[in-house]
Amino acid sequence: MAIKVKLTKSFAGASEDMLATIRGLGLKKFGEERLLKDTPANRGMVFKVKHLVSLEKVSQEAPAPKRRKARKIVARDRARARNEAQAKA
Repeated sequence: MAIKVKLTKSFAGASEDMLATIRGLGLKKFGEERLLKDTPANRGMVFKVKHLVSLEKVSQEAPAPKRRKARKIVARDRARARNEAQAKA
């Protein structure tokens, strides 16, 4: 089971707490939809901003989130690769 969350109203003028909750749900733009796992944590976040989002139960599974490396790790790896390329040349 999953839930489909859609940002249906503008978050202009919302408190920092609500903005952080909206970002935590993965919503960035007005009208954007996300498919999330149906967990108590996600339901609590949706409840907190229920006046700004719409909620729909979906029978399909939510996709697993992609893991990304931290920005400084990516920069370090690029610098190491650049240094190795310069050492070979």
